[in-house]
Amino acid sequence: MADTLNERHLQTALKTYFGYDNFRGQQQHIIENVLTGNDTLVIMPTGGGKSICFQLPATLLKGVTLVISPLIALMKDQVDGLNANGIKAAFFNSSQDASEQNEIINSIITAELKLIYVAPESLQGLENILKETYISCIAIDEAHCISSWGHDFRPSYQQLGFLKKTLPNTPIIALTATADKATRQDIIEQLRIPNAQQFISSFDRKNIELEVRPADGRANQIIRFIKQRPNESGIVYCLSRKNTETIAKKLNENGINTDAYHAGLSFNDRTRVQEDFIFDKTQVVCATVAFGMGIDKSNVRWVIHHNMPKNIEGYYQEIGRSGRDGLKANALLFHSYADVIQLRKFASGASNEEVQIAKLERMKQFSEATTCRRKILLSYFGELLEDNCGNCDVCKNPPQFFDGTIFAQKILSTIKRVKEQEATGTIIDVLRGARNATILEKALDKVKTFGIGNDVSWKHWQHYTIQLINQGMCEIAFHKNNALRLTEFSNKILFNGLKVFLTHPIEIKEKLKTTKEAKRTPSNSLFERLRKLRYKIALEENIPAYLIFNDATLKEMEQLRPMSADEFLTISGVGQRKLEVYGDEFIAEILDFMGSKIKKPKKTETHLLTYELYKSGLSIEDISIKRKLKTPTIYSHIAKLYFDGKDVNIYDFISKSDVEAVHQAKIELSNTQSLKEYFEYFNEQMDYFKIRLALSVIDKEER
Repeated sequence: MADTLNERHLQTALKTYFGYDNFRGQQQHIIENVLTGNDTLVIMPTGGGKSICFQLPATLLKGVTLVISPLIALMKDQVDGLNANGIKAAFFNSSQDASEQNEIINSIITAELKLIYVAPESLQGLENILKETYISCIAIDEAHCISSWGHDFRPSYQQLGFLKKTLPNTPIIALTATADKATRQDIIEQLRIPNAQQFISSFDRKNIELEVRPADGRANQIIRFIKQRPNESGIVYCLSRKNTETIAKKLNENGINTDAYHAGLSFNDRTRVQEDFIFDKTQVVCATVAFGMGIDKSNVRWVIHHNMPKNIEGYYQEIGRSGRDGLKANALLFHSYADVIQLRKFASGASNEEVQIAKLERMKQFSEATTCRRKILLSYFGELLEDNCGNCDVCKNPPQFFDGTIFAQKILSTIKRVKEQEATGTIIDVLRGARNATILEKALDKVKTFGIGNDVSWKHWQHYTIQLINQGMCEIAFHKNNALRLTEFSNKILFNGLKVFLTHPIEIKEKLKTTKEAKRTPSNSLFERLRKLRYKIALEENIPAYLIFNDATLKEMEQLRPMSADEFLTISGVGQRKLEVYGDEFIAEILDFMGSKIKKPKKTETHLLTYELYKSGLSIEDISIKRKLKTPTIYSHIAKLYFDGKDVNIYDFISKSDVEAVHQAKIELSNTQSLKEYFEYFNEQMDYFKIRLALSVIDKEER
């Protein structure tokens, strides 16, 4: 165990498997705590690198790490990412047949797997291997689900307390992005880990710009917002199934590739929508809040809340699904009192109604804030921000207050004259002198204040009324059809000369790019070329593009332009396996780009250097050492040289029987070019470089 705690050993594992040179924040301390056999509670924001805190120890421990995870989609996403990084992982659930489940159990017994993912409901199927002989560590992801104080309570999580009793010497690490003090204490008690060391990271996601807007004409606002961000992936969260479909339809009608996602869809349809989004086939998903939980898609650039979330925990978790790669991201929230009323109805009658209403009130206060929003958000989780963030709408456009006493008096006087029995909309109609059915039926056109505000727009009156409610100068009687009522401050404004300061509504004007500006957009930038290459490889290998490299890694490639294997390995996010599998193609793309801009070595020169050394009689291993490239990269050069007609004796490196086997596989796999599919076809027994060499022989013969 002492060896695994060696800092250099940890750094090597981090770079080899995950491609990072340094740990972030508290990651190293957390990993060391796990490796010394201690129980651990980790509170870390979405995108902060929670998964590495149990995935890296799993590579160093002898047995398998058992990961409890709430959703199949979450498991599949993480398992795919681990296997792409060269870490053997699998998930176990009821959708698998008995033979597949037995195969997984055998691979746990024989220590072939490093991580096994399972939902609480499926733990019973692993009963025979829940022994310290096999299990080296237990990771409980989304641990807030265990607590009824949390925002996403799942009763099935409450059974997990038995794990500590069954495996008393096995360390447990519980992880979540969102848990207040009450939830954290509940997690520790229910998991029976009273001595767990707690690691609470900063909740500050500086790269996410926070913005709240009034909900007027939000569909058109959403369309303009997305069109300002072409090719950027995003999620629109809605309160109802109907809204997801309505907004998705409007976006598609405006040329934005969008799908709807909600519980009313069939399992197959939900799976298709999710996978199309993950694979970058769909730009936008309009979804209810269940969508996106646990998805590691790192290139989500924005999240929009069409409706106000029911609590700050949910809001924080959902906006955290954007900008996971650390690049700039946007979180836009639309706020309306109709949403508050609807959410109050949802909470009514719940077993924890009082808790839900209190959390909703905090969410409302955040939405209506006139001070730095990030300060409010962080303080909710017990973190204090000394200075304003400078990256929210309030900081960027501080509200300008004016003396709104006259407006306030008109609103409050109208509330008083209708005997505190009418909702906001009717109060505004009276002020503006509307003669609709409601006004005429109730004879409200006879009220003394009728029409005294006809020179002010409906939108402005609504904005002023909401501010009076926020300041406690009137209130909504939710139990009386949302009628507005006066408060103790009302008479001070009406009769005692109390001044009221208000703000005007902010006009949102999103400027669409002109044709000239569009031409300046770097559509053929190196980043775009690398992004297209990544997408092509992703289609070939049938894995999400971000599992190859995330946007931040591509941006660093664009900036540093590595032109050798050694340089490529210095890029953050490039590990040993990804260098071997993808390095050659990305380096070639960079060389090609450089050649088109300035006189630099062309794409083919890296292969020709290998060819010169090969013709001089050097072995593959010697060429690898001399060129400081990995042998799989040299083999990929050999494959290309042979296909291009160079004098290469290909059968020095691969047998004819292997070529025949790959040829048969190509027929059975319908001519796929995905190396991963061939690799799996041969039960991972034929090396990638041999598959590449064989395909070069076959493709040349068929040319």
